[in-house]
Amino acid sequence: MLFKRFLCVLALLPFIGQAQAFETRASAAWVYDMATQTVLMDKNADESLPPASMSKLMTLNLLFEALRDGRVTMETTFNVSTRAKSMGGSTMFLNERDRPTVRELIHGVIINSGNDACVVVAEGLAGTEEAFARQMTERAAALGMSNSHFANASGWPDPGQRMSMRDLGILALRLITEFPEYYPIFSETEFNYADRAPANRHNRNPMLALGGGADGMKTGHTEEAGYGLVGSAKQGERRVIFVLSGMASEKERAEEADRMMSWAFRQFVLKTVVKAGDPIADADVWLGSAKTVGLVAAQDVSMLVPAIVQDGVKAEMRYNGPLKAPFAAGTEVGELIITVPELPERRIPLLTQTAVGQAGFMQHLQQAAIVLQKRFLSDAEPAT
Repeated sequence: MLFKRFLCVLALLPFIGQAQAFETRASAAWVYDMATQTVLMDKNADESLPPASMSKLMTLNLLFEALRDGRVTMETTFNVSTRAKSMGGSTMFLNERDRPTVRELIHGVIINSGNDACVVVAEGLAGTEEAFARQMTERAAALGMSNSHFANASGWPDPGQRMSMRDLGILALRLITEFPEYYPIFSETEFNYADRAPANRHNRNPMLALGGGADGMKTGHTEEAGYGLVGSAKQGERRVIFVLSGMASEKERAEEADRMMSWAFRQFVLKTVVKAGDPIADADVWLGSAKTVGLVAAQDVSMLVPAIVQDGVKAEMRYNGPLKAPFAAGTEVGELIITVPELPERRIPLLTQTAVGQAGFMQHLQQAAIVLQKRFLSDAEPAT
């Protein structure tokens, strides 16, 4: 048969080894590297759990979407209902006479974790909090958050208020990438609306005080949920999102989040394993003006690789060969599959480096003669 499956194993990074697994005390957790779109850790990440105030991120998402769509501006003011004023827990201490701006409400939700601010946003955008909660649920489904359902805008305890750690991570990723103009607010440490909440002015995110590049995003706590955190940190070219839930105390939450963040950055190194345009291998060509053609990756391939020196990263090249001419430069003919221990494999399209035309008459004769010779020699081999 002329065309056959061709496999080639390449040792791209023989000096890289396997990472040490992270054992978390959290009941559920999810860790994601944005630079390489790699899930580094998943523990019960698809289980629907009470998210507490971490669900305020979905309220912020809908408010950011309203800003982007032009339905509101940062200076738009909202009314404060009696229902909003009466909210317990963490608040901005709003009253019915206030007309807070969208800018103030964003700060109140992020920094003060204001339950009253969330109700003001919900009623201002959807008329009622119940209608807003339905919009939250519908929007979550549209964004691929398949294990989320909302009963309110604040994360107040309710059997219908549920999110998974993966869904919270998907939401965090969206807020970072889609709304970079608002993301810096997550790293602000104090907000005191109208000088009413000096005791509640501090951002509850413990990671902001620990350094290490942490700059977001939201804590949560109820008796049912325990202590949780959606965090994000940036070091160099890498940004990591980490989500955890079910911790027993504020202290334990801070310690576990710090351990998780440190592990994600220290156990893995970002490496460019393949550069676009650099030949990876030569493929045989059938009836072409050239006998071989270089195969190259479609783009630079950066991967996280474990920092401990043990076994090598493996790469497998797959294509149907020899390649039948003619073909243009940049023709996709196969794929490069790179595997790293304990991490998802990466599949990269393989392209022809140059164009190859059809063989001339004499080249046709020469290649046909080679095929006949190989068949003759194969038939002439004695049976064993």
